[in-house]
Amino acid sequence: MKPIKTALCLSITSALIFGCASESNSPSEQAKTPLYSCENSNISAANDLRIYQVMVESFVNGDNSIGHGTGYGTSHHMGDIQGIIDSLDYIQSLGMNGLWLTPIFNSEPIAGQNHWADRLDATGYFATNYFEIDPRFGTLEDAKKLVDEAHARGMYVFFDGVFGHHKSNVVPSPSGLTPAGSDNPVHYPESLPFYKEVAEYWIKELKIDGWRLDQAYQVPTQAWQEIRKTVDEASQSVTYANQAGNQVNPLGYMVAEIWAGENKIIETGYGSNESPALCSAFDFPVRYRLVETLAVNESGVGGKTGEWIAEGMNLHALYPDHAKPNLMLGNHDLVRFGDLIQRGNLAEPVDDGYWQRYKAAISFQAAYTGPITLYYGDEIGDELAGFSNRIENDCAIIGKCDDHVARTSGRIEGINTTLNSQQANLKAYVSELMVLRAQHPALSKGSRTNVLADQVSYADVKQYQGESILYLLNVSDSDQKISISSDTIASSSTLTDLQSDEKIALSSGFYTIALSPFEGRFLHIDQPTDAAPIGLIAASATGTGDTFMSACDNPTLPEAGPIDKSLYVVGDFSDSNWKHTSSRAFEYKGNGVYQVVANEKPGSYRMQYATKDWKPQFTAEGLSVKLGQENTLKFGGYGKDTAVTILEEGRYVWSLKFDEIGTPLTILAAKCVN
Repeated sequence: MKPIKTALCLSITSALIFGCASESNSPSEQAKTPLYSCENSNISAANDLRIYQVMVESFVNGDNSIGHGTGYGTSHHMGDIQGIIDSLDYIQSLGMNGLWLTPIFNSEPIAGQNHWADRLDATGYFATNYFEIDPRFGTLEDAKKLVDEAHARGMYVFFDGVFGHHKSNVVPSPSGLTPAGSDNPVHYPESLPFYKEVAEYWIKELKIDGWRLDQAYQVPTQAWQEIRKTVDEASQSVTYANQAGNQVNPLGYMVAEIWAGENKIIETGYGSNESPALCSAFDFPVRYRLVETLAVNESGVGGKTGEWIAEGMNLHALYPDHAKPNLMLGNHDLVRFGDLIQRGNLAEPVDDGYWQRYKAAISFQAAYTGPITLYYGDEIGDELAGFSNRIENDCAIIGKCDDHVARTSGRIEGINTTLNSQQANLKAYVSELMVLRAQHPALSKGSRTNVLADQVSYADVKQYQGESILYLLNVSDSDQKISISSDTIASSSTLTDLQSDEKIALSSGFYTIALSPFEGRFLHIDQPTDAAPIGLIAASATGTGDTFMSACDNPTLPEAGPIDKSLYVVGDFSDSNWKHTSSRAFEYKGNGVYQVVANEKPGSYRMQYATKDWKPQFTAEGLSVKLGQENTLKFGGYGKDTAVTILEEGRYVWSLKFDEIGTPLTILAAKCVN
């Protein structure tokens, strides 16, 4: 997915190469890693995916005779395959066409293991037998019934593949293979034959449609290319009857979990244009920007704008051509969106604003080019009553740590719950948008031109095979009237709201569009012009503030500054990965100013400015900086990371200013012009 912003695309052309620099293109390396195109993997079909994620042990109890009875989170911990089968009609009613199950392979206890290991077994993420269904979830026959009934409803089924770690008591495959080396992570390429057999086995045995890939960064990209080829070949070797009664091959879709920024996802997941590894990965970077705009992130950071979302979407241009990011709002390792709304003290479930924010986030997913994933419960605005703020002490014992608190019991209308009016309204809205997305391929497949991004709004024009749709989102809690020119959106006539059928007329070259708080609107451009929409131009990254702080050639002084310990830029950069490295050590330049100049790749980054013992540590006010603009420097702390977006490869200066007693004053980051 590539934005059409010409100026931006030109500015980061070099980044498309530099961002994949870890992939060698030498003839010898290419001989070791032969090209296997993502088009061979039928990745173009992935755009249409609307996946519903289920955490099996916490979802629905369909068989009282089985169940783990323990686990992480606050659920009943009695979920099973039968509970998912019972819920298929409900999932289908949401307009979803894919189902992702967390791992269901057998995880046998090790003699004498403690209750923490028992809880981990319930997640399925440390398997013992990759070729056997966990009897506490059901049987092989149950799994086959689930897949067959999902297929009959027109839904794909994806298993969760843990190909980088396992329990120490893993058993051999049917052909006698085992992984090699350590348990976490395992050794590659020695373990590759075993995991290729796993990937192939379930496609042939149950005709599943592919894999979600846990901690995909643990597996080398060369191995992913081979596993992907194995999945494709297995998928082409079997067929099943779809909802129309036609015989089709399993989809063969694979999506990576790489919880990182764009460059790490490229390096450990996508690979390069010359040697593609995986073809799809979850869009963690944009997910964070979305929740930071409409709620807060897990660290309580929020208050962002439409411009913040646009920056993240534009960074998709860094990805290789084959990349298909998959956008989710939450998952089993993240805090539920509803709880994040409450964590930011923005709204409670009794408030209209709570439901407006949920609808805004899901509308953004519906307008997203590429596959999307909905975590169970998001369709009804689920949250954990009484939980919002981070719990530090004994959170695992009570099931309320941030990394598993979203594993609440599944609440399925008609199965185990009755929805209130607000939940039912949101569910109906989700279903409506999923149908809209299915009926208008410009939403799921269209090229994207960002035409508006400011403090209160965000807008894209989506274009596909002659259809153009304007998606607008109000990211504020007040009514807005957006004025946008016909030239900007390449329109010559009326706009038609795809949900209400309202017609919006053109007047003196402009459209005036009303948006309620947090409303997303999908407006069909009834008569597109032959011209291209006019995208926004990326702002300059060069310094416009203090000339001394933005200079990259200030001499280092031998005298001591006001800070008596060495400071470092510490963040998620690819060359340091949250480590204090000498190349990112500040030097004293005088007048209370410390600077470090470093080569940076395009991407989004989070960082703090800290000593090796993290005492003291500093961050920017508002927890973000714009390149070339001064901001207030403050004392930092856990989770109080400064965010910055870099669009061009080059040398950058990071500058901090203190008074004579070490009180933080200002921060500036800028691209070097010399």
